Amino acid sequence: MARKSNAGEGVYRVTEVIGTSTKSWEDAAANAVAAASKSLRDLRIAEVSKLDMKVEGGKVVAYRARVQLSFKYEG
Repeated sequence: MARKSNAGEGVYRVTEVIGTSTKSWEDAAANAVAAASKSLRDLRIAEVSKLDMKVEGGKVVAYRARVQLSFKYEG
């Protein structure tokens, strides 16, 4: 009897990147994913692990999103 392949099986790697934006945390996270997708194949999950802001002169000048990206490991 043949064993069925399970599409959910596999090994995945996680890497962390930091995206920035002068507009919002959402844009910062999207920038991180967009940049990483240029060199990482088969991205699966993006999890925001930390949000912070760059402050100059008492004003927010940039938003930063630390994003953990999961992609299929090809060994």
